[in-house]
Amino acid sequence: MRKLRRILPKNSGRDAQGRVAVRHQGGRHKRFLRAVDFARSKRDILGKVEKIEYDPNRNARIALILYSDGERSYILAPKGLEGGSKVCAGDAVSITAGNALPLGRIPVGTTIHNIEVKPGKGGQLARSGLSSAIVQGRENGTILVKLPSGEIKRFDPLSLATIGQPSGGTRGRIGKAGRKRRMGVRPTVRGVAMHPDAHPHGGGEGRSGEGMPPKTPWGKPARGVKTRRRGKYSDGLVVKRRKQ
Repeated sequence: MRKLRRILPKNSGRDAQGRVAVRHQGGRHKRFLRAVDFARSKRDILGKVEKIEYDPNRNARIALILYSDGERSYILAPKGLEGGSKVCAGDAVSITAGNALPLGRIPVGTTIHNIEVKPGKGGQLARSGLSSAIVQGRENGTILVKLPSGEIKRFDPLSLATIGQPSGGTRGRIGKAGRKRRMGVRPTVRGVAMHPDAHPHGGGEGRSGEGMPPKTPWGKPARGVKTRRRGKYSDGLVVKRRKQ
C-alpha cells in the first residue's frame, strides 16, 4: 500500500541555486503532504469515508477513503460528505456528492469539481474550497462547463469530474502575526516605504505616493495588466471569456 503522508520539504522561496526566487516565504511550521487521489484511480470499487481531515496545504477539507479491497486514499471532501458515507468512481455511478464519473454522463445543471482537462490526467480545475463548476450543456460532441471564474469552456466527454462542491474555503481569522509566520509568510514591505534604489516606488519627500503607473520591484507593469499568454493550448476550447 502506498504511503499516504510524507514530510513536505521546505524551499523557503529559494531556487536550485539557493537564490530567493519568491519573496516573503520561509520559516513555516513542518507540514505533511497528503497524497490526494485527484485522478480517482480506484474505478468501480466502493469506498467508505473513514473521516474528514484538515489539510494545511489546501483550503478544502479532505476525506480518507477505505475501499472494499482494503486500500486507502485521500480525496477532496465535498459538502455533505460525512464519516460512513459511500463513494465510488466509474461510468455508471449515481449522481451523489463524492462520486466521480465522465462529464458525458453528468446531467446538465449539476455542480461539479476536480475536473480533468485531459481524460486520464487527473483533476486540475475547481479544486479549492467552496469553488465549483456547473455543467452548462452539450455541443458538437463536447461538454460545456462554466468554471468558477465565469469562463465557459469545452471539455472531452470522457474527462472525469466529481459531483458536489468542495467543503472548507476559509482559514478563519488569522488573529496575530505569529500565525502568519507559522504559515510560512514573511513580512512584506511597501514599495513606497523603500529607498529609490530598492524599488521604483521608493524615495520622495515625506509620505509620497507611487508617482507613476504601478510597477513591480523589477520595473515591470503591475496591477491590471493581462497576463494570459497568447496562443495558449486551450484558447480554442473557450466558448465565453471570464468576467472582467
